[in-house]
Amino acid sequence: MWSFLVASVMLATPAPAEAPRLVFLGDSLTAGYGLDAREAFPALIQERIKAKGWTWTVVNAGVSGDTTAGALRRLDRIFRRKVDVLFVCLGANDGLRGLPPEASERNLRAIVARGKRDGAQVVLAGMRLPENYGPDYRARFEAMYARIARQERVLLLPFLLEEVALHPELNQNDGIHPNAEGTRRVAGRVWSTVEPILERRQRGR
Repeated sequence: MWSFLVASVMLATPAPAEAPRLVFLGDSLTAGYGLDAREAFPALIQERIKAKGWTWTVVNAGVSGDTTAGALRRLDRIFRRKVDVLFVCLGANDGLRGLPPEASERNLRAIVARGKRDGAQVVLAGMRLPENYGPDYRARFEAMYARIARQERVLLLPFLLEEVALHPELNQNDGIHPNAEGTRRVAGRVWSTVEPILERRQRGR
């Protein structure tokens, strides 16, 4: 009899709601190449969320060296659990390898479409390339981000590394990946973009 009563109480108690998830889908810039895991910008965003007393869980889905095609292949695994906000920061490796921007754009559109279809609010971060890639290629590459954001109606952070790229004191020796201070600045720009989204959703819970 007691076991029946215990079981009845357990069944009547609702399971705690799972914390909403903010997933950063990216490459080494997201993964925090050359840094301690706690210094990667998604981890810094999690700290800011915690300071607010919010319940969001941040997932760092950054993979060093990843391309838009590689990230697209990873989506099924990422969406095994509900994603509430998907922050997409990809394309740098496509550009550095000289891949056709048209192919990168198709992959990014597919990623954005998958996120929207699965109920996530999608944010897209743009990238820029060094000048030695030539004005035509750079223009085609950089233009795709604004075009995708406009046509797919998603929020755009125009350049993830704004005011960090090309500043030696904010980057590691390779001149590509931000150091700890540079990453803190990246986190500040990302936070200014995602904070209003998280706050609205937090209030709606």
